[in-house]
Amino acid sequence: MNKKQITLRMISDHEYESVNTTGNKVQIDMYTGEEKQHQSPMELLLSGLAGCSAVDTVLMMKKKRRNVQDFKIEAEGIRNDGTPSFYKSIQLHFMLTSPDATQSEFEKVVKLAVGKYCSVASSLKSEINYTAEVIRPA
Repeated sequence: MNKKQITLRMISDHEYESVNTTGNKVQIDMYTGEEKQHQSPMELLLSGLAGCSAVDTVLMMKKKRRNVQDFKIEAEGIRNDGTPSFYKSIQLHFMLTSPDATQSEFEKVVKLAVGKYCSVASSLKSEINYTAEVIRPA
């Protein structure tokens, strides 16, 4: 089993820092407007989904010996109006700049990347278990 772990710590009421086991850090905030400096948890979810899909897509295109001059994904999530404000739908728009790739092969690669290989996309279907613990200061 391949296990991943992070530790999330509160910086302030609306700011958090996530650190993985090798010390890589991600800043998170829930501010709006001018105070916003980092992505929110829901934006990070879109970034994770796009990033995971991107890696697989680009590697598959290069495996097909296609020239990848530029690549980007625009991700948009439509959220529920109530609480919780979960994503009801997510739209990923893949854009490849390549002189030798065809539309049909790119569409097949994207379908495989999102539908079969992207761990984040598959994780959105996962069961989530949790525990809770109150720690009393000494």
